[in-house]
Amino acid sequence: MPVLINFKICDNSEDCSGIEVCPTKAFYWDKKNKTIAVDNSKCTNCGKCEEACPVDAIRVARTEEECEKIKKEIDEDPRKVSDLFIDRYGAQPIHPAFLIPQSEFDVQILRSTKPAVVELFNNDSIECMLRSIPIKKLVEDVDVKYRKIEAKDNSLLEKYGVKELPALLFFRDGKLAGKIEGYYDVEKKEEIIKKVNEIISEIR
Repeated sequence: MPVLINFKICDNSEDCSGIEVCPTKAFYWDKKNKTIAVDNSKCTNCGKCEEACPVDAIRVARTEEECEKIKKEIDEDPRKVSDLFIDRYGAQPIHPAFLIPQSEFDVQILRSTKPAVVELFNNDSIECMLRSIPIKKLVEDVDVKYRKIEAKDNSLLEKYGVKELPALLFFRDGKLAGKIEGYYDVEKKEEIIKKVNEIISEIR
């Protein structure tokens, strides 16, 4: 029986947890088509990929009846893949307008004429997009500049005392005005939004 992937809620990432845990390498990254793929001839239906997926996008069918049921559920899922293509805190950057090189930190953040928020991240801190909070929800209706920087070295982390990534740093007139460290998923959305609003209210 096949392994089925609901690409409506899958962020289709090369570092998919299903690929990582598959003991037979049936789950793999198709470089040509740039997508997650499954060689069902190698699949033993162990279910490890299904257990590893944090958003239940991977389903293992063990009977024809179960396969048809899963296909129907995926077809009727109202979510769209476009829902994933929104920049989110702690997730892979989508729009190039948000992502800036570390070399532009001084110009775009410290010299900004308006309050600025910069998200520092690295590959180890990136989480699943579906469980990450959209940036627009964090700074909704607030006139601030939001940028993302991949922390390829420790210079910014050491300068601003950042111990955990991802992290949000808030600046006003070139000075650090607030800091939030660590990943917050959708279940903690209200908690981080409250923290963000408290800091922004002090720097506006």
